[in-house]
Amino acid sequence: MGTNNNLRIGLPSKGRLSDLAGDLLKQAGLRFRRQNRSLFARVSDLPVDLIFLRTDDIPTLCAEGAIDMGITGSDLVDEAGADVSVRMPLGVGRCRLAICVPEDSPAQSGKDLAGARIATSFPNISAKHLAQYGVTPHVVNLSGSVEVMISLGIADAIVDLVETGSTLAANKLRILEEIDTYETVLIQNGKCRDTVTAERIVRRLEGVVIARDFSLLEFNIPKSALAAAEKITPGFKSPTINSLEDQEWCAVRVMVKRSEVISAMEQLESVGASAIMETEITNCRL
Repeated sequence: MGTNNNLRIGLPSKGRLSDLAGDLLKQAGLRFRRQNRSLFARVSDLPVDLIFLRTDDIPTLCAEGAIDMGITGSDLVDEAGADVSVRMPLGVGRCRLAICVPEDSPAQSGKDLAGARIATSFPNISAKHLAQYGVTPHVVNLSGSVEVMISLGIADAIVDLVETGSTLAANKLRILEEIDTYETVLIQNGKCRDTVTAERIVRRLEGVVIARDFSLLEFNIPKSALAAAEKITPGFKSPTINSLEDQEWCAVRVMVKRSEVISAMEQLESVGASAIMETEITNCRL
């Protein structure tokens, strides 16, 4: 692999993000087989090699040119300070990075943490955020779970990723303030060895990510109510409209944001639409 010119994409080697990244690439038509937890896999029909790495290392290795592109968390990109470009968010792995303190802590904001011990896997982000208050914390740099560090007497506060907040509640912690929100992203370095293939990968992934946010609605509507229906579901550019055998009616196909489908169906029904059906979109080009 050290001598070929194939595009190299770094993927998380294990964990939930590894599964998400692998599924996303396969939905985008990148067919590969990873044998026996191997660190390398070759994509069929494209000049692409996949390299399975620690998620934390992907931003740095991409910046250094060991890989051309990578799938990782935007939190890890920020923490590493890696000189890479974020090509696109991938719509998964959304979470918040927050400062958390005991439920009974008197602290009201980050400015109240002067001299506090802060346990975190994100020392650089934490220090940068608290610097805006003129606070220089004592950072206890740890990898892995940090929620228990306050109860162990190691820290006065933690900075950690928060999804549902259930882990905080279990450890009797509360969010003092949020630092930022993050998600899984596709990154690329500035000296990509195959920009043509890189652009193909981006377009393929865009097709999958966008499709996850939309559904296809199909319905029949009297022509007299078509204008009202188009106001409810204008589509990406415009709906596809076909006449039915009954010349007073037409059939409409239109893309709708998945989060708005139920509301749109109710509104369409109220203006006279019938036979309203939702179809899942698995891929698209817009």
